[in-house]
Amino acid sequence: MRVLIVKLSSIGDIVHTLPAAAAVKRIVPDAKLFWVAERRSSEVLRNNRLLDGLIEVDTKALRRGNAVLGKTLESAFRQFQEIRAPELDLSIDFQGLFKSAVISKISGVSRRFGFGKINLREPGCRFLYTDRIAVETRQNVVAKNLDLAEKALRSVFEDDSISFEGLPIEFPIDVEEDDRNEAGRVVDSIGREFLVLNPGGGWVTKLWRAEDYGALADLVWYDLGLVPVVTYGPGEEELADRVAAASRSGRVVKADLSLKGFYHFAKSAAAYVGGDTGPTHLAIAAGCPVVGIYGPTEWWRNGSVNPSDICVGRDDIDCRIDCHRRTCDKWICMDISPQTVLQSVRERLARAGGPVPEGVSA
Repeated sequence: MRVLIVKLSSIGDIVHTLPAAAAVKRIVPDAKLFWVAERRSSEVLRNNRLLDGLIEVDTKALRRGNAVLGKTLESAFRQFQEIRAPELDLSIDFQGLFKSAVISKISGVSRRFGFGKINLREPGCRFLYTDRIAVETRQNVVAKNLDLAEKALRSVFEDDSISFEGLPIEFPIDVEEDDRNEAGRVVDSIGREFLVLNPGGGWVTKLWRAEDYGALADLVWYDLGLVPVVTYGPGEEELADRVAAASRSGRVVKADLSLKGFYHFAKSAAAYVGGDTGPTHLAIAAGCPVVGIYGPTEWWRNGSVNPSDICVGRDDIDCRIDCHRRTCDKWICMDISPQTVLQSVRERLARAGGPVPEGVSA
């Protein structure tokens, strides 16, 4: 059986889909899996032992207008050819957008599975699927993706006994020697136990203030004896500098790592603190103890599947319900004190059996 997985972006969304791909492979060991992803988000999928093919597309190149129409059509033709190359038996669209549904359609596969109307961000795209699957709406996105894949297999094999229940939730990300060496150099330079702080994020409304991260870095150093490591990605160096400048201890270490280098680095961390962003989901995938700071998005949906991980959020305000705003003139959901986050870090370390300050029971 040859399966096309469609999950284009973002990095966190791709990480959330990995357990479904792993479960398909466990149930159907001889299945060949092909994945279509945006080139800018596909690093975590490259050289993945789970996949028989990774098709990297650039949908932005297909939307650049008439000024580059010739190049756009040429790019589209090449990409469409690559998508149609495997002889596929079914596709599963975990994205739920018109562009992802179109990719499923042009793949030439006869069975195209996607979410039902209530689960789609762009409900009109459902007409491009041959099979629409209804799943429980209020559940973690990892569970939602697993539900879709499980029901797709039941339909294909006409076997209602197929079940993912009892299977481990796996995040297969394969690192290479360069990734291990990259992470190892940073770990060796720190020379002691450390905690990762990741201040970046895709939406401004998801960002906890750089000044608060700086204050938390000092608390981490003085109260927990852990080195605060501020990680950042492309375009985020200025943000990391602001965090370091806000810290008075002078103990902040800044680290610019590739995605898979970061994933391997997170495996060595005592804990991780960050918002709803790709590195947070990579840290969860790496098994690092995580404290998430969540504002306009929901922990129950986008957060960790590890029940020991902790969310810090403003549960005392009513405007967070179904918010998802990328801009906000109120924006109080991220008004959370560094001391509040520190207490959650202490609790998470206690759950992990890590260093716990005096007065906190492990």
